[in-house]
Amino acid sequence: MAYTTTSRRFLFKQHFSTVNIYPFSSNNPFIFPTLLKPSPITKLQITHKKFITKAITTTKEGKCSNEKVQQVHNSKDFDVVLKTAGDKLVIVIFTASHGKHNRKIYSFMVDLSRRCNDVEFVIVTGDESDKTKALCEREKIEKIPHFIFYKSMEKIHEEEGIISPDELMRDVLYYGDNHSAVIQLHSKKDVENLIEEHRIDNKLIVIDIGLKHCGPCAKVYPTVLMLSRMMVDTVVFARMDGDENESCVQFLKDMEVVEAPTFMFLRDGIICGRYVGSRKVELIREIQKHRGVGVAF
Repeated sequence: MAYTTTSRRFLFKQHFSTVNIYPFSSNNPFIFPTLLKPSPITKLQITHKKFITKAITTTKEGKCSNEKVQQVHNSKDFDVVLKTAGDKLVIVIFTASHGKHNRKIYSFMVDLSRRCNDVEFVIVTGDESDKTKALCEREKIEKIPHFIFYKSMEKIHEEEGIISPDELMRDVLYYGDNHSAVIQLHSKKDVENLIEEHRIDNKLIVIDIGLKHCGPCAKVYPTVLMLSRMMVDTVVFARMDGDENESCVQFLKDMEVVEAPTFMFLRDGIICGRYVGSRKVELIREIQKHRGVGVAF
């Protein structure tokens, strides 16, 4: 199929038929609601009963029985944990002493902590004391259980209600990925530099454009990681949070990206295709289509 091209600084912009899976708002085409499944939730109520649970036990130093999962008892200690973590991902679960899912939640948090050495895990029991209640109010926790992801002391993601271990692991990969082969892009200039770097080697460039708060983006990211390892010799994978800063927002506007996740495929500085959606099989099919065959322009 032939495409009509229009010059746009460093790229040739083209029109494509896309697989539209997630509708967008015409009022704000760059912000999409995270898809959350209905989950059992509990109103957070203060109680002065002594905190006792077999699922979570703490020491005098404030650590849980598993030293990689910290128990925090007040706002001051909470802030210290976030500050000490620096740019590492911190996952905080706000729960209550009467929470019927405590054992299950703590179990898979301990399991994750053993596998994710560069992620900090914290538990706050909202009804343990007035201090923990004040912390919950400060962080705007109204219902429990409530998961919040922090990085550089900034809240970057949250989930309300019970989520599965697989879902939590998926979110850890998406928000805490600092060491993979997927290149992090933070501006339009980063995209230009990436294209120039691979203009001669003929490698296919796949740019995963998502948003900070995007369920489908997190859902498909483990597949992106897997493909980046499998195709390292022929494909360069990169990612961008389209709402990270003004430069990223402008890049989305220039490229007419209105849904997330959107995958752009480039070779020799030319956009040769795009895929919109989070379906693993369709994404792999699109990458394979552009990976080893020439595309008519």
